[in-house]
Amino acid sequence: MARYRVTAGEPVPDDSGCVILHVDMDAFFVACELRTRPELAELPVVVSGGGPRSVVAAASYPARRFGVRSAMPFATAKRLCPRLVCIQPTPGLYGEVSRGVMGIFRELTPLVEPLSLDEAFLDVGGALRRLGTTPVRLGARIRERVRAEHGISCSVGVAKVKFVAKLASGMAKPDGMVVVPAAETVPFLHPLPVSALWGVGKRTEELVQRHGWYTIADIAAAPPARLRRALGRAMGEHLWALANGHDDRAVVPESAEKSIGAEHTFEVDVADRAELGVELLRLSERVGATLRSRGLRGRTVSIKVRFDDFRTITRARTVPAATDVAREIHRSAVDLLTEHAPTGPVRLIGVRVESLDTGVDGEQLAFDSPEPRWRDAELAADVARSRFGKSAIRPASLLSPKEGE
Repeated sequence: MARYRVTAGEPVPDDSGCVILHVDMDAFFVACELRTRPELAELPVVVSGGGPRSVVAAASYPARRFGVRSAMPFATAKRLCPRLVCIQPTPGLYGEVSRGVMGIFRELTPLVEPLSLDEAFLDVGGALRRLGTTPVRLGARIRERVRAEHGISCSVGVAKVKFVAKLASGMAKPDGMVVVPAAETVPFLHPLPVSALWGVGKRTEELVQRHGWYTIADIAAAPPARLRRALGRAMGEHLWALANGHDDRAVVPESAEKSIGAEHTFEVDVADRAELGVELLRLSERVGATLRSRGLRGRTVSIKVRFDDFRTITRARTVPAATDVAREIHRSAVDLLTEHAPTGPVRLIGVRVESLDTGVDGEQLAFDSPEPRWRDAELAADVARSRFGKSAIRPASLLSPKEGE
């Protein structure tokens, strides 16, 4: 695969016809934190809460050499690498950097499809014509700007179709670029294992291997009718198309958000309903502030409760009018907890607001309502927090005992 990598001083692979870029930040959360802690750059570092139930949000490349991976329990990561350095996540930092990076992409092309905070597909066909450049040069420009403006690195995959571009960016890591010439799409794919195909997880991989298909070349050579019988019509046809280099999916610009939520895993299981109510208020404050910052309101409030035995329930209700007010979200969440969640030790609790809209029709006013104008108060608190920090103002029930003295 080395011949597909863009290397200084070496001939550039033919990128004609390759209008899809997949750009992926390298160890994104860790990279954001290390900008202000360069002395940790060569050490095994993770971003994690660090508690007994915390998981690894991101791992540096030195940490990965010990087998540490994202989504791994922190305790497991610490056993694998006793010298592991743990950095607490910085609230708001990753979203801020992500918005800046996505802004760079959108300056070049409106056809940007984010997959998460730290990766996106770009269709650069129009940008190439407008700027008079090539995919490789555009990829290099993106990498330079991301590093110069945000102090982190990214890897770029360049290809004719989406799933091949994503494979290429993974092979480019860290801090590289891989180009799969359009004419070499199939030769590039065929030596790879079937697990490289989009949509093949562990169970599907085991299934196809039971039929003697181990590489993408095996899938491409299999009779389509046999694939359909073994995997089902939709999956069989999907994998056969990908294995032969066909991926007709277009880059779809970011769609409207469908829900906004927040959840918290307790260090120690909590059974006390009053304590759970306080945590629901904290989460509702976060959700309400996020809704207001994005100009959104929602008509459905839901809760998620995971008990100590990992049994998980979700319950939802539709509110009379779309809201972005934390107090209203909290009231519905507490009602749902009281009415639908059995008692018992709780491991995780979450709040989510769904059925979002922009609230352009305005707020439903009730002139005879004795309720205080909570939305006005929360908007004022938003302004105060933006000027003086997130802890500048918050509900009294969220103050620690010392703060309340």
